[in-house]
Amino acid sequence: MAKENPAAQAAHENAISIIGPGMRVIGDCETEGTIRVEGVVQGTVRAAKAVVIGKDGAVQGDVFTQDAVVGGRVVGTIVAESRLELQATCIIDGEIRARRIKLDEGGRVNGTIQTGEVKIPAAAHAPQGGAPARVPMTVEVAALQRG
Repeated sequence: MAKENPAAQAAHENAISIIGPGMRVIGDCETEGTIRVEGVVQGTVRAAKAVVIGKDGAVQGDVFTQDAVVGGRVVGTIVAESRLELQATCIIDGEIRARRIKLDEGGRVNGTIQTGEVKIPAAAHAPQGGAPARVPMTVEVAALQRG
């Protein structure tokens, strides 16, 4: 079996895959690079580098990645080993596990949030033994009123 050379591997890691507006993917998506979702994915999304979900994008399934930016809707679990940014237009229904989270004013989260050290499971259904307790919560960030 032929092995890929380092230059080819780097090309895969720098690749950006796009699910365009009006496009619907039924099934799992996986890449060594970045995936941008402007349409709808019904299935698991795995990206070694990053997942970006635009304000009109939606994922009905789990998201596993290093870094994620969510402006649209996710119904499922989001696992980001490094950083998760939830924009003002996002709606999340499900579990979130990320090392760091940024939630912009107006963003909505309905589910559980766990921050700190996070590892992406090898398979979407891998057991999560020894995980810290999760606190169910609903978060809606509103403007601070100044007196």
